[in-house]
Amino acid sequence: MKSNINDEPSLDKIDDFNNKESKDKRNTVRLVVVGILVIGAIYSFFRYENNQVSDYVGTPEKPGINTTKGK
Repeated sequence: MKSNINDEPSLDKIDDFNNKESKDKRNTVRLVVVGILVIGAIYSFFRYENNQVSDYVGTPEKPGINTTKGK
C-alpha cells in the first residue's frame, strides 16, 4: 500500500501562503474592503441625516408633560 502523506495539502503547497499571493488577489481584497467601508459610510450618512425623531413630547393642544403637578 502506497503512503499518501506527500499528497496531503499543506500550507507550503498553497500558492497564497506566506506572502506569495498575487498582486491581483491583493488588490481585489483591498478593493472589496474599501468598497464595504464606503458603502457603510454612505449608509451611516443617510441614516443620520434622515433621522426625524424629535425629543418634543406633546402637541399644540396638549403641550407635553406637566412636571409641576406633583409638587
